Amino acid sequence: RALSGITPAGWDATEAPGEWSPRQVVHHLADSETTSAIRLRRVLVEDDPLIQGYDQDAFARVLHYDRDPTLSLHLFRAVRASTAELIERLTESDWHRSGTHSDTGPYTLDDWLRIYGVHAHEHADQIRRARAAVGS
Repeated sequence: RALSGITPAGWDATEAPGEWSPRQVVHHLADSETTSAIRLRRVLVEDDPLIQGYDQDAFARVLHYDRDPTLSLHLFRAVRASTAELIERLTESDWHRSGTHSDTGPYTLDDWLRIYGVHAHEHADQIRRARAAVGS
């Protein structure tokens, strides 16, 4: 919904200098959602996996976040749907599994859900603010 009716100029709007545009946010969400999906799966399958952090700004610089966002938007939606389907099948014992995050330490499935449950919504708000800043 945050992208509904976005204009070509709106894709590159920013709320303030140094903030990400809707185009960049969509690429970030695709990369982040893919990363989070692998994190969830590793915690479920492996015993105490190391969950590696990553530099989201380096991703934006190196992975060409200026490209067309269409495929990244499709990727985000597909990965999110696949993960939601998996979550629906988790057992009580699955929810007690955990790993160790390279930056923050112990990492449970509750931590994962708390972080990624709101992540896309927070960025949708960021997109709305960027669009409002340029009237897109």
